[in-house]
Amino acid sequence: MLLDGTWVDRSDRIEVHDPQDGALVATVPRASQADMVAAIDAAVQGAETARRLPVFRRMDILRGAADRIEQRQEEVARTIAREGIKTIREARVETSRCVDTLRLSAEEARRMGGETIAFDQREGNQGRFGYWLREPLGIIGAITPFNDPLNLVAHKLGPALAGGNAVILKPDSKTPLSGIGLVQALHDAGAPPGVVQVITGPGEQVAEPLVTDPRVRMISFTGGASVGESIARRAGLKKIAMELGSNCPVIIARDAELDVAVPACVSGAFWAAGQNCLHVQRLLVHQDVYEEFRDRFVAGAEGYTVGSKLDEATDMGPLITEAAAMRVEAMVERAIEADATLLCGGHRNGTFFDPTLLEAVPDTVELSYEEVYGPVTALYRFDDLSEAIARANAVEYGLQAAIFTRSIDVAHRAIAELRYGGVMVNDSTDFRIDAMPFGGTKRSGVGREGVRFAVEEMTEPKVVCFRL
Repeated sequence: MLLDGTWVDRSDRIEVHDPQDGALVATVPRASQADMVAAIDAAVQGAETARRLPVFRRMDILRGAADRIEQRQEEVARTIAREGIKTIREARVETSRCVDTLRLSAEEARRMGGETIAFDQREGNQGRFGYWLREPLGIIGAITPFNDPLNLVAHKLGPALAGGNAVILKPDSKTPLSGIGLVQALHDAGAPPGVVQVITGPGEQVAEPLVTDPRVRMISFTGGASVGESIARRAGLKKIAMELGSNCPVIIARDAELDVAVPACVSGAFWAAGQNCLHVQRLLVHQDVYEEFRDRFVAGAEGYTVGSKLDEATDMGPLITEAAAMRVEAMVERAIEADATLLCGGHRNGTFFDPTLLEAVPDTVELSYEEVYGPVTALYRFDDLSEAIARANAVEYGLQAAIFTRSIDVAHRAIAELRYGGVMVNDSTDFRIDAMPFGGTKRSGVGREGVRFAVEEMTEPKVVCFRL
């Protein structure tokens, strides 16, 4: 762990296992609450150091870290694949995106400015001149999940540093190696002691001081809704940014271009074995194209190669644990018991679960309204666009939705009426670039990521007024 500029170890260890076969990949320190308190103590001075770092130094650190990740891109990708759930091809994409996220963060550091204010807009305020600018919050706590163990870390650490903050990372204990590697890249690029730290350990133990300590001015969390709600209750008076998952719908309109829609939705359904907050979970298909879309989607799903993550031919790897795979299996079984029809997949082998599609899933079944977090998608038929939009909105999540259509009118109606943080037109819900504002409504979270928008979340305005 990096604690106050020094790499430290602990005799108590956490084992990191490859979910594919259970092989031991590495061990990391099992931190105590005292370790996290010590990190917060160090971050108090680290925040003062970060605040005083000139913008060119922040940019140098972020660019230097990006260069180091890029130079070791294949090694970094293999680490992502070994400790987590991504195939080597998926891991390479994540590594490349991390490099982009860090470089975007460097660019946002130079753009963090303000505006002048016309104080004399009210009578009696003549002779005053001023402006507002943005200042860092101080200490940022970053708690990250297993599914994107590198780029989601970059989305928290990069903007925190760009904004002049100190940041403490608590990575998921199942996939800590990629986050540690990114912190090392930032450290090697010149991040001063206490400015960037990483503490590894069980969330229920080491995250508690990070969440509750009033010296930590913001918690940036990506994970499950129940944990997010618990953090919000305990955090006290500090900023919170949370991305808490979803149950993403895609509408296939009557005039959809199926040659585009089918492969996009198959990829969106099964990328990272569905362990993705943007996972295509519900497909709402117009009855005129329903059978054709269904048959083509099933063919695409059945053509997926499931197997070894490091095999270049593999399309989809395992779930993160066997317990996670069993949970998905149980959700599918309950849907079938409620008279849903299994069109393909539905089979579990250890941590692996086949790409799965069901139809006629009742609204009362959790697959219709909760996040499955696995390679399972439900297919629904509709006749009228109003019906599709109503069904899309009829869940407690609202991260991203999508529609495939050739009609600009239909697209704009969907954009206006879908209650989601993002609406993709002629792309699946699983589309994102690292520069766009990213976040949702309802139980999908609060605040926005995306580098520029995260920098805004991690800073606050200060007003300056001169009476001349």
